Amino acid sequence: MKALTIIACSGAVGLAALGVAMATTNPSQPEYEEYAAQRLTEYLKTDICQKTTNFLENLIKSQCETLVDQATPQMREILGRSTEQQNFVIFSIYRTNLNLSSLIPIYKFETVGAFNNFYTYTAEQQ
Repeated sequence: MKALTIIACSGAVGLAALGVAMATTNPSQPEYEEYAAQRLTEYLKTDICQKTTNFLENLIKSQCETLVDQATPQMREILGRSTEQQNFVIFSIYRTNLNLSSLIPIYKFETVGAFNNFYTYTAEQQ
């Protein structure tokens, strides 16, 4: 019976330590905004800037990456306004509804933040 008590106490201490570690490494909203802006920048540079086909688009492509880099601070601001955070102390869930204009499709992202990392588990175009 004493061994069972020791195992139960060790398990409780381990779970408490894990909870404290998760609570102290739960990323903040500004950290999420930085992460989301970086991911969006990467996507624009690799999928939008590099996949142009005709002559006029190729002229634009040469300046595309520069324009994306210059727009990064504005992207962070837009992402901040369109993101809702649910903070559960040991982790956070971020829901972003990116709706820039009626001409551009709406994108929805859901990301969990824990241990100073982000894991996007839903990314869909509406």
